[in-house]
Amino acid sequence: MIHEKTAKKMSLHVGDRVSIKDHKGKIISVVDTVSGIIQPSEIAVSGDILEKLSLKDKASVEVELAGHPRSISLIKKKLKGERLSESEIREIIFDIAENALTEVEVAFFISAVYANDMTLEETKHLISAMVDSGNKMKLAGMVVDKHCIGGIAGNRTTPILVSICAAAGLIMPKTSSRAITSAAGTADVIETVAKVEFSISEIKNIVKKTNACLVWGGALGLAPVDDKIIKIERLVNIDSTPQLLASILSKKISVGSHYVLIDIPCGRSAKVSKNQAEKLKQKFLKLGNLFGLKIRVVLTDGTEPIGNGIGPILEIKDVIKILQRNNGPMDLEKKSVMLAGELLELTGKSKKGKGIEDAQKILDSGKAFEKFVQIIKAQEGHLDGFEKPMFSYEVKSKKNARIKHIDNKIINKIARFAGCPEDAAAGIYLYKKKGEIIEKNQVLFTIFAVSEEKLKQAKGLYNKLGKKAVEFSRV
Repeated sequence: MIHEKTAKKMSLHVGDRVSIKDHKGKIISVVDTVSGIIQPSEIAVSGDILEKLSLKDKASVEVELAGHPRSISLIKKKLKGERLSESEIREIIFDIAENALTEVEVAFFISAVYANDMTLEETKHLISAMVDSGNKMKLAGMVVDKHCIGGIAGNRTTPILVSICAAAGLIMPKTSSRAITSAAGTADVIETVAKVEFSISEIKNIVKKTNACLVWGGALGLAPVDDKIIKIERLVNIDSTPQLLASILSKKISVGSHYVLIDIPCGRSAKVSKNQAEKLKQKFLKLGNLFGLKIRVVLTDGTEPIGNGIGPILEIKDVIKILQRNNGPMDLEKKSVMLAGELLELTGKSKKGKGIEDAQKILDSGKAFEKFVQIIKAQEGHLDGFEKPMFSYEVKSKKNARIKHIDNKIINKIARFAGCPEDAAAGIYLYKKKGEIIEKNQVLFTIFAVSEEKLKQAKGLYNKLGKKAVEFSRV
């Protein structure tokens, strides 16, 4: 933000680009003009710019008019459906990293890729550019990673399989995202019991002590352009396949993974159909091989929610029950053990066909829970004192029936209306699943909220979409 008088003197207008420079570096920013808030000799900048240049209040900087970057013409080229070369893709990505492009221009790039797709070669260059735009992490040992493309309510497999794999001796520096469209991301869930924001050096120490970590990836500067793109994808509600592939693989490469497991839930009410999942699987395998990764892709049933709890605290309680061997949800346990088994076989820790059996033994022995506690303690956390929701509403069945289908997208949306993921105690607890019989007036699920207003919103959405959220058949 520049004072109107100064902007006039410099012939600057709203939306123009300027370079802000001090002795530590330079950054491109977009101008807004103000009066009354600052003096003509002052500028105000965002928190991102303060952090990038390590600026302090009253610091001196040089402000100059900056020209339009060439990458704008390259984005127009992609909008026309033309292919981009490696150097052209790198130019766009590095301009995004340096804030040389406005959010509107980044949105046009996202839209161009969404509308016109990218070849496998273009996607490879996109991944490389994203990796090179940020920090990288190097760890000793057999480094493994796992990623799910998301969209399934509950489905908190990561903390369970990380604990199993770390107990088996694998190195798993798991960086996870916060929720984009679901009720909670792994980082939101782990944050209910431990810190999730650490520096790269702190993460290395945690992994050295425990073989693993469960942290938020957004604070590490690993493929940071991905975080900028995701932010704008959320605003324009667009998620293209090349950017999905680049987002996932750039993060895995940046943390130094050698072995990568990709979980693609598919089917009714999942992000992708079975046919789309098969095509996505082939692209992951080809790209993984191009980057020298030992990669395995599994297609899983994404038609229904997994686990009982949906929302940060409710999901971590499911995880703890399973790890403690305390009657946790069996569908969540079964999937977590299967995924852990895939990683044990991929790395050679288990013989072919023995991974699930070995993973189950580690879980049943209590070693996975011991490892989980160790990781949480290393991340300055503990497993008690959960916040309790102030308000709740029970959704009851109006008849004797069999549950035919529970829609992931709608259940996630109701949980978000209830306050997820920002309100950790908010969410939904499912008492019944697909195929089970429910009697008249029996509770199907409970909605939890920390404010009466948010509970009202969630109830309103359920009353509007209830027939689509849960389908019944005759007993």
